[in-house]
Amino acid sequence: MTADFSQSSLSDLFQAEADSQGKVLTASLLSLERRPDAAEDLEACMRAAHSLKGAARIVNADNAVALAHAMENLFVAAQQARVRIDQAAIDLLLRGVDLMSVAASPAGGAEATAREIASYVTELEALLEARAGTTTHPGQDAAGEAPPFLDDDPGGVQAPATDRSLRVTVDNLNRLVGLAGETLVGSRQLRPLSEALGKLRRLQQEAAQAVETLVQAAHRDGPGGPMSGAAAEARKRIRECESFLNARLVDLDLADRRSTRTAHRLYDQALACRMQPFGDGAVGLPRMTRDLARSLGKQARLVLGGAATQVDRDILARLEAPLAHLVRNAIDHGLESPAERLAAGKPAEGVVRIEACHIGGVLQVTVSDDGRGVDLQRLRHTLVERRLAPADTVERLSDSELLDFLFLPGFTLKDEVSEISGRGVGLDAVRDMLKQVRGQVRVTTEPQSGVRFQLQLPLTLSLVSALIADIGGEAYAFPLAQIVRAVRLPHDAVQTVAGRQHIEFAGRQIGLVSGAQVLGASASGTGADLSILILGEGAELYGLVVDRFLGGGELVVQPLDPRLGKVRDVSAAALTADGETVLIIDVEDTIRSMERLVEGHRLASVEAEGGAEEQARKRILVVDDSLTVRELQRKLLDHHGYEVQVAVDGMDAWASVRDNRFDLVITDVDMPRMDGIELVTMMRRDPRLEALPVVILSYKDREDDRRRGLAAGADYYLTKGTFHENGLLTAVVDLIGKAA
Repeated sequence: MTADFSQSSLSDLFQAEADSQGKVLTASLLSLERRPDAAEDLEACMRAAHSLKGAARIVNADNAVALAHAMENLFVAAQQARVRIDQAAIDLLLRGVDLMSVAASPAGGAEATAREIASYVTELEALLEARAGTTTHPGQDAAGEAPPFLDDDPGGVQAPATDRSLRVTVDNLNRLVGLAGETLVGSRQLRPLSEALGKLRRLQQEAAQAVETLVQAAHRDGPGGPMSGAAAEARKRIRECESFLNARLVDLDLADRRSTRTAHRLYDQALACRMQPFGDGAVGLPRMTRDLARSLGKQARLVLGGAATQVDRDILARLEAPLAHLVRNAIDHGLESPAERLAAGKPAEGVVRIEACHIGGVLQVTVSDDGRGVDLQRLRHTLVERRLAPADTVERLSDSELLDFLFLPGFTLKDEVSEISGRGVGLDAVRDMLKQVRGQVRVTTEPQSGVRFQLQLPLTLSLVSALIADIGGEAYAFPLAQIVRAVRLPHDAVQTVAGRQHIEFAGRQIGLVSGAQVLGASASGTGADLSILILGEGAELYGLVVDRFLGGGELVVQPLDPRLGKVRDVSAAALTADGETVLIIDVEDTIRSMERLVEGHRLASVEAEGGAEEQARKRILVVDDSLTVRELQRKLLDHHGYEVQVAVDGMDAWASVRDNRFDLVITDVDMPRMDGIELVTMMRRDPRLEALPVVILSYKDREDDRRRGLAAGADYYLTKGTFHENGLLTAVVDLIGKAA
């Protein structure tokens, strides 16, 4: 054992080993249940138990050593055909897998756990003795001979010395992906520079033509004159410039291609680090399927397809609970009892199938069963009985519209509540999770052939395909997966019904809401046509009117600082290809904002008057090294009429306040190059800036920090931890008044 590993790190490795080998044991035992004589599964079980025994010895986990040894003995005896691994043995062995997981946990040495493991080992040894007629002792195999592997082989715990793998924290990985994304965006900024130099070359060529004309005119006036020599020299210099510029353009083009290619490779590799095989998120489902079916008196097995499909680790983590619910739902609601299945001409054992694949740039996960399917007539009757819809409406609903009711919170078709289902909790959570990751779910059914849930999710949460729209002079990104349609319509397409503005879309009346009103942006004049985003689903659709569409594409998502809390109508930020910052709209939150405006009868006209001359606005400098904080403050103050300029740190701000006129400075404290206290101190020493109002907005919330900021000369000291929009606006108005 090398001296580089502390006991805590060894314990962590043992936990990882127990988790890894536990998955192997569970999968192999479930396979043995169907094929008791499968030699490869027995071999896998024996190797896993032996590796666990070696790992447990290294960390001095005596309870786990005894547990793994007892399981290994049973597997060896089965390999030697002295015992048969039947269903009872598998039940007992699966319980051993669970106990090993407990033994490897931080509380694995607890006295209660030790007693439980000792009791289990006795039970397992008794089963082996009864079936094989032999007695085993700790440290000895069932065959009375040395184990098939050397006991000083610790299994997977030696992996750090030889395995080409490295443990990386999720935060570090996320930062790596974020930096790779910024590099990708930065690489694209060479293209506009290349285009600008191309324009310079065209201007230079025009200048060269003008000089050539001058040279020819000078020659006509006389080859020996002073103009002739000057013109010839000018032509020479122009040609030298042209040659130099062409060479630099070639270099820049090569650098652009190389930088873009490298940035793409870096980002793809960083993103690949976040990807996991889909099967990693479904390891517990086969065992759950078996145990749940047996508890209900049914027979079922889970078939997993596309286990190697790569999935973003965050999406995979979010998928685990919805997949477990859909599988439980299929077993409890969908699959019939063995007798019913046999009577219907089906095998006694039902099948639940999960398949994952990449289709059209999205992850598609399908969960289906071969059970009885959804009784649509019973569903119609339930909807009417529970007064969820009128009878005449229910009869007109299509099958897909009917099945959408299954996702209502609290809805269930079961008459009785059990530990497994009947409370109507689950399918609504599945849909909610999919909404959170910009995904969708569809359900179909066939009588006596089962139910099929089709989930569509993005491949990663680090990138989003979005449409960028201008609202009040600001760019906002709307995820494409949550846009029903983007349309342009003439103004005369707007109808006013009962005081509300509507358009006709797909044979329906869709209410219009001003994007500027929802997002608190400055109202602007409308163009020749209305640009409208249709948002929502089902019967609840809204038309969000924006100023214009700016295009679309894939954006690298930059999460908001968690200390800011939930920002209304915004889910994240992103950088566009030209380096500009946009906020990514939280469409679900925006729909709720539109609903509140409608319910409160506070809708503004979507055709606001524009073009009025803007009054002189008071100017504010926002100083913060956090891109997110800068942008949120800028948008907040801009919405309330102030003209805002930003600086990335104290040094940048110091240059700005000396060269520009401002009515107020809002600054952070902790920043590179020059912090906020230094900035305020220098301003107060400058006769031109000593009276300029300053607000400090910092994460430091101790009284000593506040006194230090005020002593330096700040007029207000606010903390971001308790930051509220109204608090900042109150301070601004108190110091410099309203915007205009």
